[in-house]
Amino acid sequence: MVREAEQRDLDAILELYLFLHEECIPEKSDHLGDTWMQIIQDPNHHLIVNEVDGRIISSCVCVIIPNLTRNVRPYAFIENVVTHEDYRGEGYAGECLEFARQIAEKENCYKMMLLTGSKKPETLRFYEKAGYNSSDKTAFIQWLGMER
Repeated sequence: MVREAEQRDLDAILELYLFLHEECIPEKSDHLGDTWMQIIQDPNHHLIVNEVDGRIISSCVCVIIPNLTRNVRPYAFIENVVTHEDYRGEGYAGECLEFARQIAEKENCYKMMLLTGSKKPETLRFYEKAGYNSSDKTAFIQWLGMER
């Protein structure tokens, strides 16, 4: 079942992020709690989860960004696409991306953007199959406050 995350989902999402790029679950803190509440209360921030047998096994984030161009239409940014390694290749992340697409369409977005750090051909094919292309734009990243 694909749905938006609820307040009770924090621990499960943090565990799932261990299959993304995180090395450990962040320590419980006021900062973590405040950030979590900011995310789930922001009407433009959609943390999407896919649940199987009561377990969150896949997720992505869709942020709607207001915009003054393109006839004042917003755009969507997709980030943190992840599936638990035991459930990969079953279409769960694709269902999350489709849910994000529905949100973006409902919000009248003119485009969706997604960045991936993966160079794996199967990951790139997955995003292409989901409707994304790597030929229209060039992405640049500047990391702040961290060694890279």
